[in-house]
Amino acid sequence: MEPGSILPAGTARPVGLTRVGVVRCFAIAPDPLRRRSPRSSDGPVIIRGDHDLNPGMLPEPQPTAAAVLVPLIERPQGLTVLLTLRTDHLAAHAGQVSFPGGRIDARDADDTAAALREAEEEIGLPPRLVEVIGRLDTYVTRTGFEVVPVVGFVDPGFEPRPDPIEVAEAFEVPLDFLVDPANHRRQSREYQGTLRWFYAMPWERHYIWGATAGMLVNLAEVLREDR
Repeated sequence: MEPGSILPAGTARPVGLTRVGVVRCFAIAPDPLRRRSPRSSDGPVIIRGDHDLNPGMLPEPQPTAAAVLVPLIERPQGLTVLLTLRTDHLAAHAGQVSFPGGRIDARDADDTAAALREAEEEIGLPPRLVEVIGRLDTYVTRTGFEVVPVVGFVDPGFEPRPDPIEVAEAFEVPLDFLVDPANHRRQSREYQGTLRWFYAMPWERHYIWGATAGMLVNLAEVLREDR
């Protein structure tokens, strides 16, 4: 296990990101194809995943299409990211910190529509309160999901109403903390007899890790354009 930070868990070092700066970073992303849906005909996309830190891990040959919303909120003290804690009885990723999201259904027009629908179902977030600004790289999990992270600003007046079946808690974390490379720890666990590596970002009493942390590392890379 390698420590990735000399800061105590939950420490946010000022970075100074602003809403205008974040929007600009997505507007000037060096490779515009990375923001497109993996199911579109626009061209190739960048695929990330749990295999990035585990070269011998092969992605599922036919992963399930999914989408999540990466909700940013502008607060007087700075930008935050809204995250959820999944309930303990779910079939996949139970008890883990995640973005609101899920499988893409036939009723969804595209991945953005799926992410917004899932956010409304899981935390009661009306799509009209979200300003979508872009996408991160597609992320493939070892559990067989191909996830499109859709990034958007949420109206600061929104109050989460978690679905008790899926979401145990909704909470916010300072964006400054999440994009600071000093807080991007590399840790490991044994899974099915093999040592697996992953990113982790402990925040107060929450342990942010795995796919969610990997997507946040990607977000930090995109936002580095503004620093």
